[in-house]
Amino acid sequence: MSFSNEEFVVRNDWRRDEVLALFSKPFNDLLYEAQSMHRRFFDPNSVQLSTLLSIKTGACPEDCKYCPQSARYDTGLKKEKLLHIDNVMEAAKAAKSSGATRFCMGAAWRSPHDRDIPSLIQMISEVKALGMETCMTLGMLSEGQAEKLADAGLDYYNHNLDTSPEYYKEIITTRTYQDRLETLSKVRQAGMKVCSGGILGMGEDQNDRAGLLVELANLPSHPDSVPINMLVKVPGTPLSDADDFEPFEYIRTIAVTRLMMPKSYVRLSAGREQMNEQMQALAFLAGANSIFYCEKLLTTSNPKSNEDLQLLEKLGIRSEAYYEEQPDSQRESDLYRVCAESRDENLYYRAG
Repeated sequence: MSFSNEEFVVRNDWRRDEVLALFSKPFNDLLYEAQSMHRRFFDPNSVQLSTLLSIKTGACPEDCKYCPQSARYDTGLKKEKLLHIDNVMEAAKAAKSSGATRFCMGAAWRSPHDRDIPSLIQMISEVKALGMETCMTLGMLSEGQAEKLADAGLDYYNHNLDTSPEYYKEIITTRTYQDRLETLSKVRQAGMKVCSGGILGMGEDQNDRAGLLVELANLPSHPDSVPINMLVKVPGTPLSDADDFEPFEYIRTIAVTRLMMPKSYVRLSAGREQMNEQMQALAFLAGANSIFYCEKLLTTSNPKSNEDLQLLEKLGIRSEAYYEEQPDSQRESDLYRVCAESRDENLYYRAG
């Protein structure tokens, strides 16, 4: 089965058999098509840098089997209350000075409490005043909450679908797939941009990965950002002994994502620390153009900032906002401060 590039430009009517046909293409052909599509809408040598901060850690009542933030699993995680605005702003300023253009804030909630909305609004307002894009991941939202966040100027809201509708019940039982879709609908209706993707390596098969991408691409509008996470196997979670995910299948998934959602940012998210330079380079070739640039993703580890800078330099890839006037050593020092707040190896997810 072959397709012209024209057929891949912004569709919302994908069938799973079409997506599986893409997965089955010879690897070189698939990457060639994905890179060609990528060049139609993006600078192939530019990457968007985001920094992620945990603003409220642990004690989540959900039972997501991948997530060490769940109160149901004994991962040794220390729960923390919502951060004070001063701590958030210190982290945001350090992230900006390090070259990040988007500041993401994640809270381990099933859904935010109304009493916390004023604090969240203040965080959004003050981070935006720095000239950065803002993103939050707070769990499910009510319509009123979505509107308040949008009115405060929140640019992106992250809420991952995680996997296919069929496999979802194997991973989560405390909220439904429809719950997630409804939250995304509220986000769109409130006028915010959608950030939504999934997690690979949770025991799903290729049909499930195709199903996830069909759900994302067939939303009323494609997510503006699509994080493709690779499972971080945290001791104490039910998926801690999951089989390692096959690297070439990860790259294939990135390429198919690019072909199906050609105007979306495709982000390398959790699991990047387990990827060597060659694998990351292939992911960029396959159409990835966003990374989390930080030594912690909430609290699971991520490649060190200086390693990221060295890799991007080797590949000739620049940040969308590269601060040439600032020495590399200063950028790395600033980023270290924002990313090294927590040294536990026991968090991630709830964000993408």
